[in-house]
Amino acid sequence: MTDRPVRVLLVDDQPLVRSGLRVIMADYPDLEVVGEASTGAEAVQLVGDKCPDVVVMDIRMPGMDGIEATRLITAGPTAARVLVLTTFDEDDHVYGALRAGASGFMVKDMALDDILAAIRVVAAGDALIAPGVTRRLIAEFAGRPEAAPARSPRLVEGITEREREVLTLVGRGRSNTEIAEDLFITVATAKSHVSRLLTKLGARDRVQLVITAYETGLVTLSG
Repeated sequence: MTDRPVRVLLVDDQPLVRSGLRVIMADYPDLEVVGEASTGAEAVQLVGDKCPDVVVMDIRMPGMDGIEATRLITAGPTAARVLVLTTFDEDDHVYGALRAGASGFMVKDMALDDILAAIRVVAAGDALIAPGVTRRLIAEFAGRPEAAPARSPRLVEGITEREREVLTLVGRGRSNTEIAEDLFITVATAKSHVSRLLTKLGARDRVQLVITAYETGLVTLSG
């Protein structure tokens, strides 16, 4: 662990959104805004220049959108993680952003404390999977034919039956505590199973495990 503040890059084509977040974060010593960008292209450039820990990324921007910017950032050498900023009822590209490597998402009308907590969660190396909201989003977009071609179920052939059960529950939006309760195991054991799944499936974080669960058919829109 380090005592230095989380370095945040704000990416949004609305100056009011960026300035509002910057002013708010100035009151929290554990968060530091190191730059702002109004387009995806600017964001990619600034990630290389500013080395942020977390990029708060809008989706709809002129020129390069947030999905392409996310793909370029997460595929590059940087350790920056992307937290998508979107509007749930309007944005049809959240699933695409998660597939591009985003570690989660938040909506613009969320409570301030939730937004700041989301940034800290992603900075700590976890993924933002909010049961209900995130699960509903991923379920919706995973079921759309235009989202992406499904992966072969053989992708998960190398995991154990217990790991398959855990992956299914992760795909349904269960937390480690809920997984432990469902399978009658300890929370520590559930966490270990999730860690092994991340390694075996080459997943960056929990978000990618959820996507894998849908794309391989372990979880469907009907549950």
